[in-house]
Amino acid sequence: MSKYLVTGAAGFIGFHLSGKLLDRGDEVIGLDNLNDYYDPKLKQARLDQLTCRDGFRHVNMNLEDRDDLNALFAETKPDVVVNLAAQAGVRYSLTNPHAYVNSNLVGFVNILEACRHNETKHLVYASSSSVYGTNKKMPFSIHHSVDHPVSLYAATKKANELMAHTYSHLYDLPTTGLRFFTVYGPWGRPDMALFLFTKAILEGRPIDVFNFGKMKRDFTYVDDIVEGVIRVSDNVPQPNPDWSGDNADPGSSAAPYKLYNIGNNDPVELMYMIETLEKCLGKTAEKNMMPIQPGDVPATYADIDDLIRDVGFRPDTSIETGVANFVEWYRDFYQV
Repeated sequence: MSKYLVTGAAGFIGFHLSGKLLDRGDEVIGLDNLNDYYDPKLKQARLDQLTCRDGFRHVNMNLEDRDDLNALFAETKPDVVVNLAAQAGVRYSLTNPHAYVNSNLVGFVNILEACRHNETKHLVYASSSSVYGTNKKMPFSIHHSVDHPVSLYAATKKANELMAHTYSHLYDLPTTGLRFFTVYGPWGRPDMALFLFTKAILEGRPIDVFNFGKMKRDFTYVDDIVEGVIRVSDNVPQPNPDWSGDNADPGSSAAPYKLYNIGNNDPVELMYMIETLEKCLGKTAEKNMMPIQPGDVPATYADIDDLIRDVGFRPDTSIETGVANFVEWYRDFYQV
């Protein structure tokens, strides 16, 4: 049994991860400030599912509160930290940039410092497929350069990877960054396309379909994401003895540092996802076809060879199964 600190534990991925860790007998300290970026009632409902379980403790705290965070680490001494707390959303970053600086940069360096001073054995943190920015070569690989982000959200996630590497290099803190690809499933975020589309279709409202439906996404079911996170958290990174600054590989290091993509490795066109959703709902959507939005990328596609090689896991939940599971949860939770 290990002691995990999961930040963002009342969030979409953090909720599912905390539940799976508890299932296998780990102790979970779940940090979350229950902010109002989206409906706090949904966050509270997730949290209620966790707080009734043995081995779980909720701490209401902001990552920016350095003194409180340091006190929590000193008290609990977590073995593994999984940092999922962040200000999410590409489009929101266009109008609320300071929220991303506070949570994703200030908050993350506070996590790094707390891990450094409390002998944390492994820091696992959420990055994002957004870091690939204007890259055109597909599938996206952790061995590709990611120096051209197209949103502040993506830039903060790239910054997290750089900050983590610095701490791995200077202080031998093992860190692993996980680039998630379009996560969806039951208990999902209300600002994500599947949730927005489901709500609008059931209420008889039109949906906004960006890039005229030609967007492609490597939709990844939340259970697959969580399985990947747990396997990676059990696999503490070691320095790569073959790494050389003469031909620097961005995906590994001479320090105990690693990056992984966690994606379905099977891009789906947005229109197909909508058609699948329409079948599950038994209703046809009225569609507003719109151009691509600032900060968005037209396609994502994860190269997961390193994930398969190192932890023996390949996400494999189909879009048909995942969307059906989401719709079943949505109808039950909202009594539709």
